[in-house]
Amino acid sequence: MDTEKCRALLCTIETGSLSAAAERLGYTPSGISRMMASLEMETGFPLLVRSRSGVVPTKECQSLMPAFRALASWGEQFSQLASEIRGLDEGVVTVGISSSGYYRWLSELIAAFCKSYPNIEVRVLDGLSSELAAALGDRTADLCLISRREGDFQWMPLATERMVAWVPKGHPLAAGDTFPLAAFATEPYIDICRPSETDCSLTFDKYGICPNVRFTTTDPYSAYLMVEAGLGVSLNQSLTARDWQGGVVVMPLDPPQPVEIGIALPETMSPAACKFADFAADRAHLATN
Repeated sequence: MDTEKCRALLCTIETGSLSAAAERLGYTPSGISRMMASLEMETGFPLLVRSRSGVVPTKECQSLMPAFRALASWGEQFSQLASEIRGLDEGVVTVGISSSGYYRWLSELIAAFCKSYPNIEVRVLDGLSSELAAALGDRTADLCLISRREGDFQWMPLATERMVAWVPKGHPLAAGDTFPLAAFATEPYIDICRPSETDCSLTFDKYGICPNVRFTTTDPYSAYLMVEAGLGVSLNQSLTARDWQGGVVVMPLDPPQPVEIGIALPETMSPAACKFADFAADRAHLATN
């Protein structure tokens, strides 16, 4: 099976459009359409259908997605190895990142990397740490900057972060030196990314605490503003709000809750991903102050 057709299929599903996939990959829409038709002839059943949200995979296609991703990944590795043999450094690296607090370090790393390897494209994939750890397995990410998770991957430690409470100014507990972790069970709590597994949920599970959830959001900055408005308290990594200014008191927890941050790496990587990982290892210091 042609790995380029697999790549085109994955791009079409990701963008939800044949024309958008064609634009991204440098083909004409009719060219992408012919590739999809050829794939469907090989498999013997439809792979894509049109819906209100655009082009989506059929149930049969969804069953084959792990194989399509693997074939596309091996095709990309083959292309990169061939370029390397020819003395060229080309390819695409998809880097997962789980927190906005890591963007400063990652952006500086990408800027330096692209100066050394201008023909390697770096794509950034946002998500939660647990989601991105899983993305390594299904080959939608090449390596991930996350808080530590268990999984079948190598681990490159960068720093030890700490979990902190976000408390409105003027709140009675804001006058203390630390915020009692147990207080999340009674104080109005602003939850982020509920009910997904996060560092917050893992912290609560560790101590058997059921937070008094009153508000939910998927955006940490929204939670920060809600805390500032006096709606409740929230929990996050200290890096997340390092550059934010507002009426929020950032307090260490009692007991302290450290979180290890690092880069998760699969056992097998493309040449471009290996170069990015080596580049990151030479600059493996993520400032958490």
